[in-house]
Amino acid sequence: MATNVYMEALSPTMEEGRVVKWHKVDGDAVKTGETLAEVETDKAVMDLIARADGVLRQVSVAEGQTVPVGKVVAVILGPGETSVPAPASGPPPPPPPPPRPAVAATTGSGERGAVPSAPVQADATRVKASPLARRIAKEAGVDLKLVTGTGPGGRVTKRDLETAGRGERADVAPAAAPAVAQRREPLPAPRSPEGAGAGAAYEDVPLTQIRKTIAKRLVTSLGPIPHFFLTTEVDMERAAEARDALNRQLGDQGKISYNDVIIKATALALVKHRACNAWFQDDHIRYWNEVHIGMAVAVEDGLITPVIRNADRKSLVEIGREARELAEKARSRRLQPTEYTGSTFSVSNLGMFEIDQFTAVINPPEAGILAIGSVTQKPVVVGGQLAPGRRMRITMSCDHRVIDGATGAAFLKTLKQMLENPLAMLL
Repeated sequence: MATNVYMEALSPTMEEGRVVKWHKVDGDAVKTGETLAEVETDKAVMDLIARADGVLRQVSVAEGQTVPVGKVVAVILGPGETSVPAPASGPPPPPPPPPRPAVAATTGSGERGAVPSAPVQADATRVKASPLARRIAKEAGVDLKLVTGTGPGGRVTKRDLETAGRGERADVAPAAAPAVAQRREPLPAPRSPEGAGAGAAYEDVPLTQIRKTIAKRLVTSLGPIPHFFLTTEVDMERAAEARDALNRQLGDQGKISYNDVIIKATALALVKHRACNAWFQDDHIRYWNEVHIGMAVAVEDGLITPVIRNADRKSLVEIGREARELAEKARSRRLQPTEYTGSTFSVSNLGMFEIDQFTAVINPPEAGILAIGSVTQKPVVVGGQLAPGRRMRITMSCDHRVIDGATGAAFLKTLKQMLENPLAMLL
């Protein structure tokens, strides 16, 4: 029996995919689980795999071409078949996921209970969901087809979307994620496009999937969200001394960066200022009891924000190790959806590029983001005397619908105190 090869939804927000490279060509024998092609999604480059044994035929999408999710890109003919059947209409049925263990989920009381695996939506053309769930999904950019409902008849509820927002694996089921192997060879660092050659006045380069997503996200941020900005300068002398001492103690076990210290301090300050650890949700504000820090990472075609979960409860060594691993996975486009969704607040650091100060765009539905400048030596007045000192500028972008000026200023004051006196993180 012939099996259609569809452009599958390889990430929770994927609407279309670009074929980067075919690993199999028309006429090749394939086996279930083998990589057919590399596909660029809105977040990563992932493998499109074979769902049946047979011979690959009728490859209809060329390398570099972008097609919507659900489009037939090839056909796998079964043993003994010689002709390609007429194309099927409608979207592809989602592949059955393997059995999943129960996942612990935090309830409103803070206790943990088992969440049973939810049934897969049977109707691929019309997802059952409450009106409130549809509105929340639209605002958060979540594809309802990728959220398994726990309501009657598989209906998607507000609770399902809340769980999906935290990135909990039990409720978010990307159609092909369980069987997808990701690209392993690293991609180059961010770069400018090469020139088109002599005589060319300009060159038109199609948007990559990640740049399309960035464009959509910015439209939903800078337009609707009333930004305002708060800037403070931090004395980093004690933080630098503490960092140097810790790194000498760690030796070959790893290094702690300024960014690790900033993430830890930010997380602890958010615990004290819960009003800044929030999401704007159209008809309500969600104040988070957990702190999940989004860490902006520059990749070849743009920016992605891996998430360090429960950063307030992790040591500097743990944050440093996790930050390095997530940054490497981001640059090689190997992040899993659960590793870049569900942040409650974000930090963007351009200090390594010798940027003194900048403003960052809020990542909705979050209510705030920090823009971190470089730690620089400059003349400062200490005890009435001019002396060299290490200083760093921080600018907080605030959603005025959630955070007022005094609220954001109080948070920055606490963060500044923690960075200027690292022992304050122990209080």
